[in-house]
Amino acid sequence: MAKHFAKILVYGAQSVGRAFVKAVRQEIDASRAAAQQHRANRLSKAKGHDLAVKGMTLHEAQQILNVKDLSNLAEIRANYEHLFRANEKAAGGSLYIQSKVFRAKERIDRELQSRLETAINQTQSATPSSPTPPPPSSPSPPPPATSPAAAAAATATATTAERATATKANRA
Repeated sequence: MAKHFAKILVYGAQSVGRAFVKAVRQEIDASRAAAQQHRANRLSKAKGHDLAVKGMTLHEAQQILNVKDLSNLAEIRANYEHLFRANEKAAGGSLYIQSKVFRAKERIDRELQSRLETAINQTQSATPSSPTPPPPSSPSPPPPATSPAAAAAATATATTAERATATKANRA
């Protein structure tokens, strides 16, 4: 009887050991795949890819906000505000869903910002970049002639202003 019990223990330990090794290998493979995907996402600058921003793709963000066309900003804003208010904690809503709505709006905003920057870059590259020559410079007019009386009046005004500033500074 003890002999059979020992065999059961050995077989059980071997089964658990194999399962543990298999689980660790799967975890290592998954970690490597995630690291490789992260590197590919970081290095990829291609505009055709829908890279996840904060874990959310553009398609998922459009589904959450129930938006098909990104050019309709009023619809995006209206859907966002409605869903955000409907899921407020005070109204009995879910903070998790409210945060998903917020992240979806944030993802769409980033996409729109990216498209705007791309359009600006394209228009800047389409315009000629050669600098325009400066307009011909005309000789500057001679400085106005000052009379000794005008110069004395300007000096007196400057001195009075300096005294007023000093008096205000002394009071403070």
